[in-house]
Amino acid sequence: MRSARAPASLAWIALGVVYVLWGSTYLANRYIIETVPPLTAGGYRFLVGGLLLGIVVLAVAGPRAFRMTLGQFGTTALSGLLLPAWGNGLVVIGQQYVASGLTALLIASVPLHIVVLRALTGDRPRRATVGGVAVGVVGLAVLVLAGPSEGAGGVFGSAWWGPWVVLLAALGWATGTFATTRLPVPSNPFALAAVQMLTGGVIMLAVGAAAGERLQLDAVAPASWWAWGYMAVVVSFGAFGAYAYALAHLPVSTVATYAYVNPVIAVVLGVVIAGERFSVTHLVAGAVVLLAVVLVILAERRAPDRRGELAASRS
Repeated sequence: MRSARAPASLAWIALGVVYVLWGSTYLANRYIIETVPPLTAGGYRFLVGGLLLGIVVLAVAGPRAFRMTLGQFGTTALSGLLLPAWGNGLVVIGQQYVASGLTALLIASVPLHIVVLRALTGDRPRRATVGGVAVGVVGLAVLVLAGPSEGAGGVFGSAWWGPWVVLLAALGWATGTFATTRLPVPSNPFALAAVQMLTGGVIMLAVGAAAGERLQLDAVAPASWWAWGYMAVVVSFGAFGAYAYALAHLPVSTVATYAYVNPVIAVVLGVVIAGERFSVTHLVAGAVVLLAVVLVILAERRAPDRRGELAASRS
């Protein structure tokens, strides 16, 4: 009995790690991109995190953990493009002009995107699920169209297109997550996460260089160094591995609860530490989006378990 309970306990611990670490990523990103180009910052972050996680996997499970069929490698590379590169890359670009808390509320829409993707590929979501998505669309529309309030801008102020970029990031993460539930993946979830991060890191550095980003080490502020190290080592190494483990051992309805826990953490941290301020309209619309996510997850809990299909994004 003890051996049967141990994996479940570890899975719950992993989910708790996801709650805490991923809830803090938006604030950390805000401090990083103050003095570090966004795609360059994300690229090196994922390279470091992927290398560290890969070394641990090699030490614990050996080289066989990275053995993949051509199809499994293709899925891993595709998810590396869609999750860290597209998803997190667009998040840091958007955060230049969108507050960290508002970014988190927009990213919370990922489970809603996944429901739409399922419907487009022939799945028929429950009526309650469709109702939750409809509620979420209303909340997202208000968040995007209400315009930025004083104190709700990003590092370099506000721009009308910032929230739209963040929504595109959510779509990328949703597509990548959806793909990994329908296509062949490696049996070792930690190996999958390591290769995803390495792939995403290389893509982000390449795109950043093509876009003219240049890293000037003497211009990087101490706060950016600390936040960058935290994201590269603690978050990329710890949270991505914890997410993969929780997703492999817990029902999707349980793992997906972080979709409405993390934004709350992000908003609180943004207000308390970064001094972000939001209008009543933003807060109400954000609450509507989180309510929609709760409704969708509760509706899916009554449906057959689709492990991984409603997992949300992290930046």
